[in-house]
Amino acid sequence: MSTPVPARDALQPGTASAPGSLLPRLVAEAFGSLFLAVAGLGVPLFSIPQSSPVPAALAAGLAITAAMLAFGHISGGHFNPAVTLGHLLAGRIRAGAAAAYAAAQVAGALVGALALFGILRTLPSIPDSRTAFDTVAAGFGEHSIIQAPLAAAVLLELLGAAIIVAVFLGAGRPGGSRAAAPVAVGLSFAALLQVGQSVGNLPYNPARAVASAVFSSGWAVEQLWVFLVAPLAGGAIAGLVFRIAAGAESAAPVEDRQASDGGTAGPDAADGNVVDGNGGAKDTAGDADEGLENEDGVAPAPAARQETAGGVSEAQEFFDGKRS
Repeated sequence: MSTPVPARDALQPGTASAPGSLLPRLVAEAFGSLFLAVAGLGVPLFSIPQSSPVPAALAAGLAITAAMLAFGHISGGHFNPAVTLGHLLAGRIRAGAAAAYAAAQVAGALVGALALFGILRTLPSIPDSRTAFDTVAAGFGEHSIIQAPLAAAVLLELLGAAIIVAVFLGAGRPGGSRAAAPVAVGLSFAALLQVGQSVGNLPYNPARAVASAVFSSGWAVEQLWVFLVAPLAGGAIAGLVFRIAAGAESAAPVEDRQASDGGTAGPDAADGNVVDGNGGAKDTAGDADEGLENEDGVAPAPAARQETAGGVSEAQEFFDGKRS
């Protein structure tokens, strides 16, 4: 999301965190994930089985858009461990906060699925609630509508999650429209869910996969690993791509400023200063970032906007193994 948040530790690495500032973010992530589970699992559960799967996909996409608009200004509106992992590797969230986000997302999705399971238990026309949940659980092979093999499920989950995370990171870029991100993510998710439902109820969301598998038959838990590993791998790929891109773009403002001012980089360039055409040194480390905001309305993370004292960006140190 591109709306500001009161606490910066979860979305801007390297800043000091305010005491207790993470709690409202976790509550927002948990409640948003609950909403997504209720909408994403409830619509297909209580729909006519012979009907088109389009309403279920659209419902899930609209739920994501609504949840991001409602809670994105608090937590960033991830609601998906794959999205959180992408933000972690892109340098937009700390590791500790990312782990807490993922736990809150899974907990919220489980509560939402538990509520649906309880509703099913009250319906006399449905004797076996677990069998009913089997219709929305992710699966492959004999548990896929089109008998899709393991390879097909893995590839589609990985590709779909990578696209969703890339859209999220791209739509929430600094200077982007704040209203466009929820719409872009929701529409992308709805379109990909339409494809995934035909293959095997692919969720592109480990939290939702866990929630549906826990209340389904034993086969869903046995196949759950696919729908945990594949989307996380896709989110990791997207996050690393954006981290590389951020590192490549970090030097662009300095070069553009030199060209426009007619100055050349002198000995002070390593300290963030550029010697202008009149021989004077000026600071570009702060000016280049003035007016920029990250996806949640706060200043861009150091990994994405400035160089260290040695002249090497944090993104480059990350790939050189010097930074975890």
